[in-house]
Amino acid sequence: MQIQPDVRTIEGVLFDALVRAGAVSSDNADDPVKVNLGRAARTDAGVHAAGNLVSMKLITAIPGVEDWVARVNEELPPEIRVWGSVRVQNSFNARMSCDSRKYTYFFPSYLLIPPKPGSGFQRAYAQHAQSMQGVVAQDASTHPFWSAPESHSSSSMDDLARKRLWRIGADQVELIRETAKKFEGTHNFHNFTVGREFGDRSNQRHMWKIEISDPAVYGDTEWISVLFHGQSFMLHQIRKMMSALILSCRTGTPGQVIDELYGPRMVMVPKMPALGLLLEYPIFDSYNKKVTSINEKLEPAHADYRPEIDFEKHRESIDAFKQTFIYDNMRCIEDRDGVFDAWVRSIDSYGGDDLLYLNPKGIIPAVAVIRKGDRRDNPFKEKRKFDLTSFPDKQGTSIIEDDEETESKLNKSRLEDMEG
Repeated sequence: MQIQPDVRTIEGVLFDALVRAGAVSSDNADDPVKVNLGRAARTDAGVHAAGNLVSMKLITAIPGVEDWVARVNEELPPEIRVWGSVRVQNSFNARMSCDSRKYTYFFPSYLLIPPKPGSGFQRAYAQHAQSMQGVVAQDASTHPFWSAPESHSSSSMDDLARKRLWRIGADQVELIRETAKKFEGTHNFHNFTVGREFGDRSNQRHMWKIEISDPAVYGDTEWISVLFHGQSFMLHQIRKMMSALILSCRTGTPGQVIDELYGPRMVMVPKMPALGLLLEYPIFDSYNKKVTSINEKLEPAHADYRPEIDFEKHRESIDAFKQTFIYDNMRCIEDRDGVFDAWVRSIDSYGGDDLLYLNPKGIIPAVAVIRKGDRRDNPFKEKRKFDLTSFPDKQGTSIIEDDEETESKLNKSRLEDMEG
């Protein structure tokens, strides 16, 4: 959520609607800075949000308008909603007053099927595993999905049709739950973002809890949701955490690799598709405790009375919104375009060294380490189409490859202000 010149953003659309509704005066309409606009979570482009908090100086007593929130919503497109408003203390800072955030990531369970036998990644993995002593490498050809007779000469579309009907076992669900626990606590997440050195203290982030749901079937496809409750997040952090979780589990890599990724060696951790990521809402427990203590001595009509910030008051409306504009959209796009399958096939087609930390020992080998300034012969390149949450109808749109080294050169202050 952010305002960018000449780019349509949620924050820009919201501000324009506030101006048209009369909640922002015409004198301040040319610059959001004039009304001290701030936000709790500034998500990267392509990240869904069900709840966020924006703070600013507003005109709430608009002549002829009984409910100014409803009036603003009349000026907004249906995919952007204002849930409510509360008056806050003058010292309130939307970002700094936020104690933690909750995000959810949704993915089809078929991503946990091992890499296709004969794929570039499977060949590189097997060759590297042969050089390691005392390990038994995963043999994907014996997996029930790939050992089926119909998989021996199948196309990617044939594979996807069968993947959508695949259902993972309880043992795999337990595996990803156990591996996800490696993220809980305080760690150095430098490998789960861009543009940060290992020694940067801001890499230290605290994850309160990671919860993984039981699988649920929608249409033909089985889905799993992962809830992240963390103090704060860096740019691409959750998408890279999800990638490390999925890729390690589907390749038989021990959970120890997560601990390795907190160490000083830099490696390439791909980003999962943005399509699956959702900001649930920011949390303001400390602020709420503060105002609750003050409110005990005040009547609600008192000038100093400040309500708590509570998204749960709007739970019914938020859930209905998520179903229509996020979940249904996400599943429709996946059913139509197979975005998650395209992503995992882009992983499996790579036969270079960058992903060889996915191995039977879960130890980062020297060939997978990225050294600043060194050119790699065959670097893994991500595709920008996986940063989108809405896709046009298939019309042969060209695919642009992403360069993480270019992305890492983003202004440091912008990196610090972005998350998701």
